[in-house]
Amino acid sequence: MKRILIGTCISAYCLFALGFSAKAQYVLKDADKQYELFNYSKAIDLYEQAYKKKKSLHVAERLASSYAMVFNYRQAESWYAIAVKTADSNPENILGYARALQSNSKYSEAKLQYLNYIDKKKDVSEKQQAVWIASCDSALKWIKNPKKVELINQVALNSAQSDWGAVNYQGGVVFTSDRSVKGLESEESKPFLRFDGSKQPDKQVNGWTGNGYLKLYIKASPKDSIQLFPIKAGTRYHVGSASFTGDGKTMYFTLTRISNELEKVKNKPSTVNVEIYSSTKDADGKWSEPVSFAYNNVNDYSVGDPFITTDGNSLYFASNMPGGLGGADIYVCLKTDAGEWGKPINLKEVNTEGNDRSPVFDEKDNFYFSSDGRVGMGGLDVFRALREGGGIGRIENMGYPFNSPQDDFAFSPNEKGGIVYLSSNRDGGLGSDDIYSIDQKMILAFKLEGRVFDKNSNQPITGASVTLARVNGASLKTETDDNGAYRFNLAKESEYNVSAEKTDYRSDVENLATIGLTTSSVLTQDLYLEGIVIDKAIRLENIYYDFDKWNIRADAAVELDKLVKIMKDNPTIWIELGSHTDSRGKDSYNLNLSQKRAESAVQYIISKGINKNRITAKGYGETQLLNKCANGVDCSEEEHQLNRRTEFKIVKQ
Repeated sequence: MKRILIGTCISAYCLFALGFSAKAQYVLKDADKQYELFNYSKAIDLYEQAYKKKKSLHVAERLASSYAMVFNYRQAESWYAIAVKTADSNPENILGYARALQSNSKYSEAKLQYLNYIDKKKDVSEKQQAVWIASCDSALKWIKNPKKVELINQVALNSAQSDWGAVNYQGGVVFTSDRSVKGLESEESKPFLRFDGSKQPDKQVNGWTGNGYLKLYIKASPKDSIQLFPIKAGTRYHVGSASFTGDGKTMYFTLTRISNELEKVKNKPSTVNVEIYSSTKDADGKWSEPVSFAYNNVNDYSVGDPFITTDGNSLYFASNMPGGLGGADIYVCLKTDAGEWGKPINLKEVNTEGNDRSPVFDEKDNFYFSSDGRVGMGGLDVFRALREGGGIGRIENMGYPFNSPQDDFAFSPNEKGGIVYLSSNRDGGLGSDDIYSIDQKMILAFKLEGRVFDKNSNQPITGASVTLARVNGASLKTETDDNGAYRFNLAKESEYNVSAEKTDYRSDVENLATIGLTTSSVLTQDLYLEGIVIDKAIRLENIYYDFDKWNIRADAAVELDKLVKIMKDNPTIWIELGSHTDSRGKDSYNLNLSQKRAESAVQYIISKGINKNRITAKGYGETQLLNKCANGVDCSEEEHQLNRRTEFKIVKQ
């Protein structure tokens, strides 16, 4: 969600979706239509349905791209892995694969794919090559030597959707969210723009993500509930994020609106660029009608991420206006003696060929910003620029775990200098983007050590990605060394989940805790990964059905729950669930009964929260017997029981 306002593409889009048919024969055509309209949440579902019907490079590429656009990097990695192995694959898929691997902390694998891409694309600049390779090498060093800082998930502010851009305001917190909360609906003006034969944009749901539109919210004090921020922004679409002057009486914020000046192209989506507006609070505490920033240009470029200095005389922002160094650059406007904003000044000392965002000054005059154009961990990283005289001096990456393999952005300073809130879509959050507070006084009491092994060969696995997730807290990542070893520091009185994953393996997850431990000690936890073999049948034990029935019994549910856990721990795999009978009875009867049993098991698994596109029911009847017990052969009950089985196959990893 935040990329619409502050990520790779600074533009927001107003999507005018043409009606689509749900008929199976048109599913691919409809998927392409939704993709071209940037309705990625709908396109993903349709493309997955299309891929189940017929595998193709086009669908795999579109699924990889769509998942990347909604920041689901695990799924993006899975689909890019398929795309790069498919005949006639474009080298750009290798680049997408490398970026997805990097976003998933698989730095060693990402480096290999970057080198693979560089080998195939001879026109990549030496500067860009150096950034990619140095980023992977540096990230490995940073995650193995994390700074003594802890990020605390602000559960009182965060939701299952996207929450970011928190700033302190008069004892409370103002932040941006795309949550949909009953009773907090905005009463802004309704959308009005239409195209011939198309629908107006949905007033509640953003097609890009499937969530609501961004709005500003306020939590006035720790004891107060979250409310919509009391300003009439004049739009039903995105609003946020915000910045306030020191006296709290003037605010600057971004929004998307459909203006009369918007260029409309028949039968095509119109691009609605982000704009900055300001508002002032009167003596009665009411905010004025928003005033457009002098350098807004809704048709040509976006301006966003405003940061107003405490004195109200300098406005920093990000924009993709012409003349910049990269996708989005940071600019500053200075207020003239006449009270007008001077022309934008490009901060060339900090801007790169990539995207540079989220400008902020702290109370000690340190300058913070986010960038994906410098050596970093992946996505947007937070950097600090130290002052030297009247200009910008040394620029440093804030390191790990301040930064993560995903996007880290939209932060705010505290009164003592430094950062108090950080926004990130890193793993382990409550939603897409979460708000974190920064604790730089973390007390480390215990250590966790372990090794990651191949479950079948018992050999150590090098370069496995290991994640330590603190329950109701943030997560840390590392890679195993040549001996398959990993290590973390642990805090007191805490519960953790530790997991390991590696390409072509099923992940392993274990639980541990330091609750009740009174002396400093080293905890040990080894992890075992099982290799994935596509289309290999794996038997589910103790799946029984009553005679001539296909409903799921309680004992069968216990076993199916184990498969549910496998699918939740490995969210990219797809499976076929197959049901088999013995040879007794008519062949057609057995085939029909086994299909019903397989479908019943699949429906049970879907009811536990597994996406329907990830699992297929297949009844085999008596067509795949494991022994000699075919029609007319005299066999014992035990021999017939061997053929009555439920199996699953991983058909996509």
